[in-house]
Amino acid sequence: MIVLKLGGSVITDKESPMTPDMDSIRRLAEEVAESKTRDLIVVHGGGSFGHTVAKQYGIAEGLTSREKTIGFSKTRQAMVELNSLVINALLDISLPVVSVTPSSFVIIDEGRIAMFSFDVVRLLIDLEMIPVLYGDAVLDRERGFSILSGDQLASFLAAGLGASRLVFGVDVDGVCTSDPKKNPDADLIEVLPLDKLREMVNFGHALSTDVTGGMLGKVMETAIAIEAGVEVIVVNALRPGIVKKALRGEHVMGTVLVR
Repeated sequence: MIVLKLGGSVITDKESPMTPDMDSIRRLAEEVAESKTRDLIVVHGGGSFGHTVAKQYGIAEGLTSREKTIGFSKTRQAMVELNSLVINALLDISLPVVSVTPSSFVIIDEGRIAMFSFDVVRLLIDLEMIPVLYGDAVLDRERGFSILSGDQLASFLAAGLGASRLVFGVDVDGVCTSDPKKNPDADLIEVLPLDKLREMVNFGHALSTDVTGGMLGKVMETAIAIEAGVEVIVVNALRPGIVKKALRGEHVMGTVLVR
């Protein structure tokens, strides 16, 4: 089993609210098909859909006022709309995909998964179908509601279902010594042990941030998968062909995260 996480910055224009990158979505759908991956789970982020609305209403902070309930509803609906675009692109090339809505079966507690049923995803895999999930606004026991990041969701699925590989498709070549978008001299870290990653986080080497944590927050979410023995690799999904090769297990440019 392989879990593919597609970042919101890969499938949307993060500078323009509610704007999908349809060329990228269609290309990635084709790469998934061409990889001929069996037992595949796809998870995608929110980009300029979910993140824009969630930030506008402060959904990550929880239910701090009754006015935020409309923000919760709008964030969920924005993610449904983006998910529909991804689903339709995959259906257009005859892949048997099924949208699975996280907020219908996941409950979190202060942002961390507290209740989760693997049954639907596992049964879809058994039927040789492709579950497609996404970062979502979900109910939170402590905060009322909050954001479940696609990064946490993908890692939780990979660990819980015993995936062999977790591929993180982002908009840079991998984890770098500094933000490659701001520093052209940033070096790619090809292999990153979990202890070194935690050290980087502890010393505040944070890169660009969004409502679910930025690059280091993103890769820190993979800890549960790494500790469960899942092979984790962060690759640039904007480079044509990279995701297809990563799904096939071929050597590609990127960062391999290890114990």
